[in-house]
Amino acid sequence: MDNYLKEMNITVDKDIFSAMMKLYLEQPSEYIAPRAKEEYAKFKDYKVWANELYGKSLFANQQKIKELLNTQPEKLFEALATDEGAQLVLSISNLYDNEVAPELNKIQTSINQLQRQYMKAQMEVFTDKTFYPRCQQHLKSSFWKCKWLFLPTGKKYEYYTYMDGLMEKYKPGDYEFDVPEKLQELYKKKDYGKYGVNGKMPVCFIASNHTTGGNSGSPALDAYGNLVGLNFDRVWEGTMSDVNYDPSICRNIMVDIRYVLFIVDKFAGAGHLVKEMKLVYPKK
Repeated sequence: MDNYLKEMNITVDKDIFSAMMKLYLEQPSEYIAPRAKEEYAKFKDYKVWANELYGKSLFANQQKIKELLNTQPEKLFEALATDEGAQLVLSISNLYDNEVAPELNKIQTSINQLQRQYMKAQMEVFTDKTFYPRCQQHLKSSFWKCKWLFLPTGKKYEYYTYMDGLMEKYKPGDYEFDVPEKLQELYKKKDYGKYGVNGKMPVCFIASNHTTGGNSGSPALDAYGNLVGLNFDRVWEGTMSDVNYDPSICRNIMVDIRYVLFIVDKFAGAGHLVKEMKLVYPKK
């Protein structure tokens, strides 16, 4: 709860609430929670409504939440039945769960089957258009180049990262940035085995591939067909690439295969697995 609340900003949250409720209530739909309509009718202004709701709701009071969690956590459960904020959220989610989701689930299978016919029709009509294959059902290959990223703000990202950067971000106990003690020791000793380069341990690299959800785990091969990395992410500045791919700022992120081997061998102590592999090196 501490980790959740430390990211919470009431001012920003109110703005988001105002914007989202406007989208929710002003759409032509029969599936809008009556309570949401009634609450808005009292204020006729989304920001006024937000200020009133956040001022009253127990769940918008960080200090009160912490106090109850440490003293009377059952009070939080009791508040679900009376708190205006909780009741609004529950009315919206219950309507969706009970009236929208069941009907949607019934027709989803039919939609998936008809998607094939729809795609076939598009390909027959739009003969000059290139269609992407679905990455979950087809083998798709694409060409890429390791390429640094230069942003309009003046910030430049080199195309490689090393273990030095990993240790710079180390935060004890943090879900994403904690580093196991053994890995720290290997770093201090520069004990990278045969996987390091000039006293440094390569970790990740970025390239110009257009990737999306489902591409994680895809192998990255060099010009000779050797496995050099595994795709797993995109740079933050390029996450809009599902909608609009901009080659100047869209970069996919791959873990260097040498770091994978280093973790398997030196960190996990499973060098016997590496011995079963045929390791090759870049051709001169």
